[in-house]
Amino acid sequence: MVDLDVVANPAVLGVIVGSLRRESVTRRLAQRLVELSPASLSPRFIEIGDLPLYNEDLDIEVVAEPPAQWARFRGQVRDCDAILFVTPEYNRSVPAPLKNAIDVGSAPHYQNAFDGLPAAIVSASPGRMGAFGANHHLRQSLVFLDMPTMQQPELYLGGSYGLFDERGELSDPKVADMLAAYMSRFGAWVERHPRVSA
Repeated sequence: MVDLDVVANPAVLGVIVGSLRRESVTRRLAQRLVELSPASLSPRFIEIGDLPLYNEDLDIEVVAEPPAQWARFRGQVRDCDAILFVTPEYNRSVPAPLKNAIDVGSAPHYQNAFDGLPAAIVSASPGRMGAFGANHHLRQSLVFLDMPTMQQPELYLGGSYGLFDERGELSDPKVADMLAAYMSRFGAWVERHPRVSA
């Protein structure tokens, strides 16, 4: 049975992509996940490519205000009801821009914009492990950020360069079904774990 209230008032889902390349496989994957989201979620991308590297000096009181890009990013995260991270793996961990975004969004101390937001992680890599290392490194950070992160199903996509055809469409319908099922489960997770702090 469809919860009409949930459909009429969908949760705002922030989608953060770890790769900065415009035509990256990771971004294409994130776009497909958005397209396959249930009606209970209203996805929007939150860009991280313009964020200056985190420097605590820029957050201290003697500075009039932090960089505008930081303020924009923090505000966009705070306006969300949930966050979906889609990331490749660099050197068995997350890409530097994604780690920087986490550092920016969680600062300054006691003003963590991510606090209490339900989250999910999808990772992909050309190798067979599907960016397992990046996925689990990111989970470590989300524990500290107090983000209830969906545990099952996990989604590691290996062979990522073969996921899409020359038109940019998913090559295998079974993968589309898997992504849709994952997003359906995440929609249910968000409903069960509403943000408890802000």
